[in-house]
Amino acid sequence: MRRAIRGRGRGAGAAVAVVGLGAVLAACSSGTPKAAGSADGGTVAEVRAVADPGTLAGLPARADGAAITVGEQDAPHTVKVYEDARCPYCKKFEEGGARALTQSVASGDVKIEYTIASFLDDNLGGSGSVNAANALRASVDAGKFPEFHAAVFANQPDDESQDAYTNAFLLKIAGKVDGLRSTAFDSAVNDGAYEKWVGDAMRAFRDDGMQGTPTVLIDGKKAGGGEDALYGKASFAAVLKDAGIS
Repeated sequence: MRRAIRGRGRGAGAAVAVVGLGAVLAACSSGTPKAAGSADGGTVAEVRAVADPGTLAGLPARADGAAITVGEQDAPHTVKVYEDARCPYCKKFEEGGARALTQSVASGDVKIEYTIASFLDDNLGGSGSVNAANALRASVDAGKFPEFHAAVFANQPDDESQDAYTNAFLLKIAGKVDGLRSTAFDSAVNDGAYEKWVGDAMRAFRDDGMQGTPTVLIDGKKAGGGEDALYGKASFAAVLKDAGIS
């Protein structure tokens, strides 16, 4: 697929930055220069298992403009998550703090609005972030976004500079999500069917004033908990409790 339009910021630092209004820990920065690594399109050898797929399966997901929303539309609480699929700190959040959200989403108390950024392709070389964002958007139409989203992060390469999210590898990951692979889904992945949406999502990331990932907003308000609160299930559960989410 052609490279989607993204913001102008470049660089992927590991420096922590406080950004925006929410419970924010931006560990992959779009503004700190970093030398590009390998962009050879390498892949992870084996598809890794996803923890707790049963809680994720069946949660409603839909495209809302440049965002993807998981959960009931009328949920009383909204958690906004800004991520880049190649950001290792996003994986750390998904495998830590995000686990504290699943039951609240399943019960209808919370909806999650994901904005999928793709600035790390500019920072590190390659097209893995764009490819992953396109495939994630395609999984919404297939009714499998929560499961595939978890699987994509579970299969993030250990080396952030490795451009592992080729279309072929994304389809290999999708093959482990029951009911996701189809002619329509495969074509959307291989043809970059959502290239425009990927660009729109990146523009929304910039327009919202975001400077790095993961960035998390809870009902649009700043939450406490310290810099590491996003990365542990118990610590983020405490942050959610303080924000009125049980």
